[in-house]
Amino acid sequence: MTEKPDILRIAIAQLNPTVGDVAGNLELARTARADAARHGADLVVFSELFISGYPPEDLVQKPAFVAACMDAVNTLAEDTSDGGPGVIMGVPWRENEDRSSGLYNAIAVLDGGRITATRYKVDLPNYGVFDEKRVFDAGPLSGPVDFRGVLLGIPICEDIWGELGVCETLAETGAEILIVPNGSPYYRDKMDVRQAVVMKQVVEAGLPLLYNNQAGGQDELVFDGASFVINTDHQLAVQMSQFEEAVTVTTWRRGDQGWYCKEGVMSQIPDGDEADWQACVLGLRDYVNKNGFKNIVLGLSGGIDSAICAAMCVDALGEERVRCVMMPYHYTSRESIKDAEDCARALGVRYEVVPIFEPVEGFQSTLSTLFEGTGSGVTEENLQSRARGVILMAISNKFGSMVVTTGNKSEMSVGYATIYGDMNGGFNPIKDLYKMQVYGLSAWRNKCVPPGCLGPSGEVIPQNIIDKAPTAELREGQLDQDSLPPYPVLDDILESLVENEMSIDDIVARGHEKAVVERIEHLLYVAEYKRRQAPPGVKITKKSFGRERRYPITNRFRDRD
Repeated sequence: MTEKPDILRIAIAQLNPTVGDVAGNLELARTARADAARHGADLVVFSELFISGYPPEDLVQKPAFVAACMDAVNTLAEDTSDGGPGVIMGVPWRENEDRSSGLYNAIAVLDGGRITATRYKVDLPNYGVFDEKRVFDAGPLSGPVDFRGVLLGIPICEDIWGELGVCETLAETGAEILIVPNGSPYYRDKMDVRQAVVMKQVVEAGLPLLYNNQAGGQDELVFDGASFVINTDHQLAVQMSQFEEAVTVTTWRRGDQGWYCKEGVMSQIPDGDEADWQACVLGLRDYVNKNGFKNIVLGLSGGIDSAICAAMCVDALGEERVRCVMMPYHYTSRESIKDAEDCARALGVRYEVVPIFEPVEGFQSTLSTLFEGTGSGVTEENLQSRARGVILMAISNKFGSMVVTTGNKSEMSVGYATIYGDMNGGFNPIKDLYKMQVYGLSAWRNKCVPPGCLGPSGEVIPQNIIDKAPTAELREGQLDQDSLPPYPVLDDILESLVENEMSIDDIVARGHEKAVVERIEHLLYVAEYKRRQAPPGVKITKKSFGRERRYPITNRFRDRD
């Protein structure tokens, strides 16, 4: 019989794997294990599907990919023959590589040079950004695993969120500690939700719980880390940092009432504004770096959206990797030209002015016969935006820079963005921020420099940009509120429609005019085709556009009496 220890040191490896980089993720794991060994760890816990990167989506339907992941885990298992820490590793897993068995979202326990146990995720999420039922089979309810005399229950992420009784089963079959590998993406106030879920499981199972979450950006998702431990007395024993990689060793002791974790690192979790900013910056940084772009380019108009995007780009990548281009036309005010220059100077970025008079007038000349007898309007306004888009894409093609787009969620909701114009680009850090959130974060950033951000302190977004009325400057005297409700009103209506799926009557009951709400609902629906063609961007709210909100493009439903 294995001797039961009284002390167990568990390292939480809160790291940033890259989807598909199996060899790179293996090396990350080896480095983390070596670090944990130097600090006396007995066991290293990695996040959900770490070896493949999370979420791997349909990559796991490729047999060669699953085989590569399994081979990497077997290689790591051999490493544990050195007598050092054991490993809990997340991996897509088939019991039979000939595809005669199911494919599971699994963990493998590695110790003594071999795989000593596997466990499979039971509760596969199929909502929001998750599609796991599409690619994985659900595992059975299983008991704990014996790691060096300690019975560990290892539910995987959703297993502690659902109602399938995974933790209850583990407790009833002898588990002494719950260890939960996670791939839990960020949205505002998510930490409070997670800790409430964990507290419920601690209370019901009567066991302490270690929650390890991935850190880093993957396409539109940002995994914020913030791993933690809660003991059976309901007290937080360990709180790791948010939006940062770290390996932290936790110390566990067996007492009269079972296992408990000694108080360890206790990082401060940032408030809402700082967390949103950190998420946007981390998502942008990882998208650029993981996809191999050396630098980025964006149009700097003198408006609030491009200014905040420029600041986020510098915070993510440093001023030397950011290029800003002002592209004035007849309707661009002197104020905007000055504001753009002031913003570029404050951020220290490369800044150039490329007028668009000739290309726009060239398009107008080319189309003059076709357009004869028609009045000037939105078509001519869009020519300006599309000329700017062509210039930015040309710079991208010539110099290998990724174009950052700058449309906010309010604009994307109602279609106030030009397809093949200002929607051109590779990534949008503010895609899931409403206009008023953009203003609030801009004012906040002028007062604060979050940890890990590379930009300067002080006023990086000129106050005049924040104060002036928003305008696209596509015609003389144009203001956004000529054709839209004031942004506080618009954003409340949109949040009610998008995040909360409220009825027209319920939104009207909040104090809005029915005709305005009906118009905004109509604009929201008819802009779906544009959003389908928009670049990806960081998820910040509970319901972002894209994989989390899949509405049909052809859609005649309207919420009417």
